[in-house]
Order: sequence, then structure tokens, then C-alpha cells
Amino acid sequence: MALVELAESYQSCIDLARRTGKNFYYSFLTLPRPMAVDMCVLYSFMRWTDDLADAEDVPVELRQVAIQQWKDKLLAAIDARPVSSPDEMWDMDVDDSLTGVKTAEMDRRILRATAHLVHKHSIPVQYLLDVIAGVESDLEPRAISTFAELEQYCYHVAGAVGLGCIHIWGYQDSRATQLAIDCGTAFQLTNILRDLAEDARHGRVYLPTEDLEQFGYSLDQLLRGERTPEFRQLMRFQVARAQDYYDRSAALSDYLSVPGRRILSAMREIYGGLLREIERRDYDVFTSRVQLSRLRKLKAALVARFRH
Repeated sequence: MALVELAESYQSCIDLARRTGKNFYYSFLTLPRPMAVDMCVLYSFMRWTDDLADAEDVPVELRQVAIQQWKDKLLAAIDARPVSSPDEMWDMDVDDSLTGVKTAEMDRRILRATAHLVHKHSIPVQYLLDVIAGVESDLEPRAISTFAELEQYCYHVAGAVGLGCIHIWGYQDSRATQLAIDCGTAFQLTNILRDLAEDARHGRVYLPTEDLEQFGYSLDQLLRGERTPEFRQLMRFQVARAQDYYDRSAALSDYLSVPGRRILSAMREIYGGLLREIERRDYDVFTSRVQLSRLRKLKAALVARFRH
């Protein structure tokens, strides 16, 4: 593989992460540059995969074909076994904004960088395939019956990502794997609560049916954005469940490298901050999108960098 092609591929991933990774990218600032660049690649693969399912102007059947082709291309790229790159690659002067880069070329660049990343950090390919499977499950409107089903979904779209992350960060104990899955679940549960209204409008209801029934809150009420006492009780329960996953995954930091501890601390502060913001708003996720300011996210990154 030509070094310049690999550098261009990595640079495109950096550009994509910078433009679209509203929460993740700030946490990357805690890392040494080579590790931050690798995280941009992992993020870009996940984002590009997710976008295949979210292209609602494309018929579902075509999106299914596109996702299957994406999986096939990933496996083919990994089987090509790209060569290792010298450290000097990070010092190359490559100016490659995404402007004018066609989708097919971005596919190649992201896959090229992802395949290199997989071999560089010995990331099991199954983690990436699990993410693709999770994204594919979102193609059709869905309802989730039980929390056990939701937990499986969270593994596929977030827990598997966490497993990929710790391979990049470096970890020293097998106990880190389950903790990474739990941490990913905490982040995904936070995302689900934040995006509750938007997902419902697109036919995706991730709150388990058993929970809706337990608290006497209906899907129709959710679609109307009704903040009833029953809704607040339901949300209080969901926030507590997410917090439990934050608590049970807290020990993950003990098994990571110092840079890993930094980025994990920043990510937990950012996503935990979203959860606290939901509570502060009295669970109003309908009026406007719950988000943190850039200053607050930057502060989380800076505090994490100097704390560890």
C-alpha cells in the first residue's frame, strides 16, 4: 500500500470525525496524536456504517444491499493485510478536506484505514461485524419487548465499539472486556433517552415495552410528547438504570493505559453530563435536543488530560 494513500485515508477519517463527532471528537483531544488519529478511524467506520442505515431517502431494500456490500468490502480490505506504516506518516503534510471526495472514494479510504487499524491493534473483526449487524437491525421500524433485548442491541451498537476502543487504548486485564461492554451500554442508554422523541418519530422505540406497560405510559403518548407523571416515573427509572451501568463500569479505568484513562474519563464526563442534563430538565427531551456546550465538552477533555 502506498504510504500517501494510507495517509490520505487517515486524514479523511480525521476530517470526518472533526466535522461530525460532536461528543467523541472532544474526548480525542486527551490522547497522544497517533492514538487520537486511530480513534478517528474507528469513529469514521462506525459513523459511515450508521449512515448507511439512516439514509431514509433510499428504499430499505437498497440499504440492506448496501450494508451487505459494506460488510463484504470490509472483509476483503482486511484480508488484503495492509502493511504497517512508519511513524513518519503522522508528520506528512496532507491537506484533504472531504469537499469533492465522492462517496465511493470515501468508502475506499475508510475501509483502507480501518483494515490498517484492525491489523495494527489486533482488533477482532467480529467486533466490527457485530456493529454492522446492530446497524442493520435498525433498518425497519422496531419495538423492543424486554430489557434483555435492549441490552443485546446496546452491545451491538455500543458495547462492541467499546471493545474496539480498549484495543486502541491498551489494557492489561481480561476483566476490562466486560467493563467496556457495560460502559458502552451506559453511553447507549444515555443516547436512547436523549433521542427518545426523534427516534419515536422514525418508528424506533428503544424503551422496552415491558417498561412502558409497567409505568402506564403508551406509545401514542410518547409520539405526542406528553410529559405526564407516569412519563417522569418511567424516565426516572431509565436514568437510574443507565447510572447503574456507569457505576458498574467505573473500574474499567484501572485496567487501561494512561491515555486510555484520560479519554475514558472525558467520555464518561460528557455522556454522564448528558444524563444529568436530562434530569435537570425534568426529563423534557421533547422541547429541544439535550446537549452540552462546546465549552463544557472542552473542559471535560482538559480536566481528564491533566487529572491522569
